Amino acid sequence: MKLAFALMAMASANAKIYFQETFDNLDAWTHSEVEKFDGKFELTAGKFYGDKTMDQGLKTTQDAHFYATSAPLTETFDNTGKDFVLQFSVKHAQKIDCGGGYIKVFPKGLEGKKLDGDSKYSIMFGPDICGYSTKKVHAIINYKGKNHLITKEVTCETDELSHVYTFIIHADNTYEIKIDGESKQKGSLKEDWDMLGDKMIKDPEASKPEDWVDEAMMDDPEDVKPAGWDDIAEQIADPEAEMPEDWDVESDGEWEAPMIDNPEYKGEWSAKRIDNPEYKGPWVHPEIANPEYVDDDNLYQMVDSASVGFDLWQVKAGTIFDNIIVTDDISEAEAFLAETFSANKDAEKKMFDEIKEEEKKKEEAERKKAEEEAEDDEDEDEDEEEEEESTHDEL
Repeated sequence: MKLAFALMAMASANAKIYFQETFDNLDAWTHSEVEKFDGKFELTAGKFYGDKTMDQGLKTTQDAHFYATSAPLTETFDNTGKDFVLQFSVKHAQKIDCGGGYIKVFPKGLEGKKLDGDSKYSIMFGPDICGYSTKKVHAIINYKGKNHLITKEVTCETDELSHVYTFIIHADNTYEIKIDGESKQKGSLKEDWDMLGDKMIKDPEASKPEDWVDEAMMDDPEDVKPAGWDDIAEQIADPEAEMPEDWDVESDGEWEAPMIDNPEYKGEWSAKRIDNPEYKGPWVHPEIANPEYVDDDNLYQMVDSASVGFDLWQVKAGTIFDNIIVTDDISEAEAFLAETFSANKDAEKKMFDEIKEEEKKKEEAERKKAEEEAEDDEDEDEDEEEEEESTHDEL
């Protein structure tokens, strides 16, 4: 049944699908043998789903583990003059508190058994959640050997249901990020990543003139501190205080009135402020064309894309990945989304709600049982006390 969807997706004569995975099995996948990445995967649809067979995916199974696995594309993807579309689904069924849910696209040369966090990738895309501060969609592109993060914020989904993440890179150097088929961010690769650097930079030969006045206000040179200003003490002896009648000078020492704030004290004197006649405004550092800036109309190109994979850390395991597609045609990804996610999301939500309702009822029943047992224990204690009192009275 899942294979049928792969055949149905080949609708456009010019479009091409370079990778499509519904996780009927793991035959195409190579798990890393790097010691640190020993997290185990399993194939399952989880506790709740829309269709148990169609919704089977790749699940992380061990808490506080690193995971790494990869699979080759059907052929190396050269998207020159074409779109690059990467799409997959993520179900954080464990209600993840900290961990990655992203996928990577790797260039030629990756050895699956040696995959680790240092393996070079072309694209890293998908949700990342950790505590209250990190709930975002990563969109990282490697350009000339350096990884560049998107400069715009894209918030990821944080519930326990399945969600589909789509990254579209157009041949005109624009992009779009979608979640569940809805656009969440779009724009220019040149503007929303710092791959090319700044066109203009501050002139290294320029500096603010020494006589530049950038203070808008100044002390009034004609304002003079009044005579005797500094003679007024901040505190004075309380003139209304009287020596206590029982004060003994010989034993208590010379009596001194307590100090109080001086009502005549005006604080530290400062001249009044006036407009500075020499003010020239803020100094602006002049800019020049960045001599190292080189424009590139081929930022969108991923000419050596050869495999996809997961390289993750999860504190709390249980995420299920499914329905991966790499294609040069948006309509293929949209059709795949409709045949998988859209077709099953309502049934998955219904089953999820039923499970949560059952869990709620179970918790309520357990709570009531615990309360009843506590009341019974209390009654038994009272009966025992009454029996002891009765026995004592008889004696």
